[in-house]
Amino acid sequence: MHDIRAIRENPAAFDAALSRRGVESASAPVLALDEERRTAIHAAETAQAAQNAASKDVGKAKASGDEAEFERLRALVAEKKAEVAEMQARAKELDAQLTDMLMGIPNLPFEDTPDGADETENVEIRRWGEPKSFDFTPKEHYELPAALPGMDFETAAKLSGSRFVVLSGAVARVHRALAQFMLDTHVEENGLSETWTPVLVLDEMMYGTGQLPKFGEDSYQTREGWWLVPTAEVTLTNMVNGLTVEEGSLPRRYVAHTQCFRSEAGSAGRDTAGMLRQHQFEKVEMVSITHPEKSREELDRMTGCAEGILEKLGLPYRTMALCTGDMGFGARRTHDLEVWLPGQNQYREISSVSVCGDFQARRMNARFKPAEGGKPEFLHTLNGSGLAVGRCLIAVLENGQQADGSVDLPEALHPWLRGKTRIAADGTLV
Repeated sequence: MHDIRAIRENPAAFDAALSRRGVESASAPVLALDEERRTAIHAAETAQAAQNAASKDVGKAKASGDEAEFERLRALVAEKKAEVAEMQARAKELDAQLTDMLMGIPNLPFEDTPDGADETENVEIRRWGEPKSFDFTPKEHYELPAALPGMDFETAAKLSGSRFVVLSGAVARVHRALAQFMLDTHVEENGLSETWTPVLVLDEMMYGTGQLPKFGEDSYQTREGWWLVPTAEVTLTNMVNGLTVEEGSLPRRYVAHTQCFRSEAGSAGRDTAGMLRQHQFEKVEMVSITHPEKSREELDRMTGCAEGILEKLGLPYRTMALCTGDMGFGARRTHDLEVWLPGQNQYREISSVSVCGDFQARRMNARFKPAEGGKPEFLHTLNGSGLAVGRCLIAVLENGQQADGSVDLPEALHPWLRGKTRIAADGTLV
């Protein structure tokens, strides 16, 4: 959410920043509503003062024995009381409207965020590894003989409908090993704190990280009102919801492995084959809570953490800076990691790492107390995949495929597989 005072002080700068995201003249309706709200608040306060003054006069009239004046003033106080209540209700209504309006406006991009209309204008920062040359036509993950026995879309469709999968045997074990490998690496080498959180959350938590009010259709809500998390960003970031923490406790770096749930409402017809785009999937999510002066460098650190996982697995990738037209609602700058998928002969997203500045912290009222004293300030938040487990499984299968239908597994995974090194063409782990 945005700071209304900053918009009042420099509406031109606010509009210029948002115009880079295709949002024009956003300050005008905000400031108009803000002015109406402030006028209503002032009127309510003036009426309250008049009511208080009349109340004092009632006491004086009573003490003087002037019954007629006493009754007149008492009636006036009752009238003022009703007037004040009406004005306060109107001011509260306008305040809620302003909050809703501010919550619906996307974050302001950093100056170093590339300008652009869509994903075709994203900017490559770097790439690592060379895509492997095959002496046969590489298959997609769901076509591989080694994966077929352990990747059942038909049974999943019977159980749950489209965009689900049942994993079993060697494939399920590799999937689990990938998650454990990611977690252990982030904890032992990257200094993140392993955390386990619920996957059902309250409305307030979805508002805190920006999934509500605009993007409710992208998530699932239960009959009891809980939301299924689209990512552990929601729970990990909201751990500081409503808190004022000590500056010395920063940065706070969390990592969690969770189930994630997305309706994919805006992606009808995309990536329907295989398990690239599912309604239920697993992610190892990273979240950092930082001092405002440290958040930009923390973005680069978190990006490096995600890149390191791919490098340990020997998976070629490229790192992209998303342009303003492709960046998420709450982000100020985003780095996407795209892994090479031989079966598709292209790079596909496997991680998205974003810095949000104080955008989420304002929604959550999350602050820190400066070590040298002074007024509490809003925290900065970051989130990123470290990595999407299912997509990493796809990349491991496709990049390790052999001509005989088997799959060679990355050496980094062998300790988590008790020394097993490949999935044979018949689907067994050997």
